[in-house]
Amino acid sequence: MRKQNLGKNLTAMMLACITLIIPLAAFGQTRISMPKNKYKIQDDIKIGRQASAEVEQQMPILNDYEATRYVQDVGRRLANAIPSQFQHPEFQYTFQVVNASDINAFALPGGPMYVNRGMIQAARSEGEMAGVMAHEISHVALRHGTAQATKQGSIGTQLGTIGLILGGAILGGQQGAQIGALGAQAWLTKYSREYETQADILGAQIMANAGYDPRDLANMFRTIEQQSGGQRAPEWLSSHPNPGNRYDTINREAEMLRVSRNAVQDTREFQRVQNKLAQMPRARTMEEIARNQQGGRGQGQGGQNPMGNGRYSSRIAYPSSRMRTYSSGNWIQMNLPDNWREFPTQDSVWFAPEGAYGNEGITHGAMIGVAQARSNDLGQATEDYVNGLLQAQGNNYLRQATNYTRTSVGGRNAYATTLSGRSPLTNRNEVVNIVTTQFRNGGLFYVVMVAPENESSSYNTAFRNILRSIRLGD
Repeated sequence: MRKQNLGKNLTAMMLACITLIIPLAAFGQTRISMPKNKYKIQDDIKIGRQASAEVEQQMPILNDYEATRYVQDVGRRLANAIPSQFQHPEFQYTFQVVNASDINAFALPGGPMYVNRGMIQAARSEGEMAGVMAHEISHVALRHGTAQATKQGSIGTQLGTIGLILGGAILGGQQGAQIGALGAQAWLTKYSREYETQADILGAQIMANAGYDPRDLANMFRTIEQQSGGQRAPEWLSSHPNPGNRYDTINREAEMLRVSRNAVQDTREFQRVQNKLAQMPRARTMEEIARNQQGGRGQGQGGQNPMGNGRYSSRIAYPSSRMRTYSSGNWIQMNLPDNWREFPTQDSVWFAPEGAYGNEGITHGAMIGVAQARSNDLGQATEDYVNGLLQAQGNNYLRQATNYTRTSVGGRNAYATTLSGRSPLTNRNEVVNIVTTQFRNGGLFYVVMVAPENESSSYNTAFRNILRSIRLGD
């Protein structure tokens, strides 16, 4: 009898302890409800894809594999920590770095996210950077873009502009519209205070789930205040909760969450990327990018086309049989004809001989780069990239001339295809050979090789030597 009573007493004590713990751990955190939304999940995905293509045409995407991979790794860790009730399997969270000095980040419906280089450099730890990213991921998970359109009664043409979703940017308001460089109206960039608070709270929960301390999200708003000298655009108060309230709200939420004692704050990877960014040429402000309207393909670090001083010629030297080695960090090494010049841009590197480059691109030579892939399937990622290339302004004369064939590059599985068309620069038929492979983080590595059709036999040897020499590191 005594033994049975002892068991019952212990059981009662354990239940009492659990009752005390559960409200703090399981029921203490703030419950968030999905906002009313009359649009389908596929609408978010379609809008995000369209907007992402526009962003990458108008904003300077940083062409640095190490920094991009690092941000992608942090982003995936956070996306995997979204609570199950807010997971949308159809969404694909992708992450790119914008080479701009402003402290900002924004996310598009369906998952594409862009983090300014200035935000990474301003953060005092990986935890602070992750906090901003968690906030932006929350806007996507809660479908705030289309929910806002639902509130406004009609989606109209709003979903065709970046303005709708730039409200999720840390700067937001009229300033957000201006730095978007896309001419959006200020009223399209305003999320309600309710949505901003939801993104802060869910962001805190995502951080805790991912092994970060949510207080770093609160600290990041203090960092933003310090970096801006305490100045904020007047629109901030109408489109975002006051940072002071944010700080308190997030810290209160953190007290109700299970935050690991070993929460990630700073890491060697974060410090290494910060140091690397600090050694790069000065990043332009978004205001400068908006004025120039030159952020995108073919633009150099200073906002000017690095090939702009070139003059096209009808007489181009054949590729030299002597090769030189080109390398960029630890992500690529390859051999090139030593009579080709190199032209680094924001998202690629172009190689061409004298007389074959200028403001309109190249007539002979090659281009390499890494594109953000929306699919982990190499075939699908390659098809997406080629379709984007064909749709890009200035390439409408090209058509796909061959099906995709399997090959290899850098010891990896690869795909190859050929485009052709009458070049408006040379008034001759042009052949464009494309080879792609994929990094382990999903980034699509591409090589684009260009030559007039009647000279292609003289260039094919050089192109084969380039492909055979490629060594990739990831």
